[in-house]
Amino acid sequence: MADVKYKRIMLKLSGEALAGDKGFGINPPVIKTVAEEVKSVYNLGIQIAIVVGGGNMWRGVSGEQMGMERAQADYIGMLATIMNALALQDNLESIGVPTRVQTSIEMRQIAEPYIRRKAIRHLEKERVVIFAGGTGSPYFSTDTTAALRAAEINADAILMAKNGVDGIYSADPNKDPDAVKFDQLTQLDIINKGLHVMDTTASSLSMDNDIPFVVFNLNESGNIRKVVEGENIGTTVRGK
Repeated sequence: MADVKYKRIMLKLSGEALAGDKGFGINPPVIKTVAEEVKSVYNLGIQIAIVVGGGNMWRGVSGEQMGMERAQADYIGMLATIMNALALQDNLESIGVPTRVQTSIEMRQIAEPYIRRKAIRHLEKERVVIFAGGTGSPYFSTDTTAALRAAEINADAILMAKNGVDGIYSADPNKDPDAVKFDQLTQLDIINKGLHVMDTTASSLSMDNDIPFVVFNLNESGNIRKVVEGENIGTTVRGK
């Protein structure tokens, strides 16, 4: 294995990142590029787990706003994450990266059910594991899923790949020209400064289990590899 900072990572991808400029659905050239980025890290000998969101297909909050029961809307969102996971798996395997999808909701015909020990064994056997279906329960985001699964598999860090955002700022840089980018923060800094990075449940999980996370721009080629190799890009958040 190359000289790297993180040997087992949890990569959190938003559903929107797979849509690209289209904003909705899966954009084939974009998902192929994401797969190539993952492969470049895989070739370093890194153990990679992935959680992908479903916002490019469906958002539970939007369903609730339309009058749908929140739990039902969230279940639809879980199915959206599974569609994204299967598409990402297909793209990874088409370029020679062995991949397994594990779902929190059983659908054995298309994916494995989530089993922690089996997931870890896949990682040890140099397979990428994609966790789909969220936590399996409504009212939890895929950020929370990423933090939970990262703790369960003893990941060294959570890599939060953002669509066009290169780190954490004091304010929205698109609206405030005086917004300042942070290179390093703690979880308490995020709370005290009122920064919106991930939901509070995910933040608490990563803080309680002392799992650092790095927020960086997915759209710049090579950034996932740069984070793994310890290059100072984006914003690193530590629990303590």
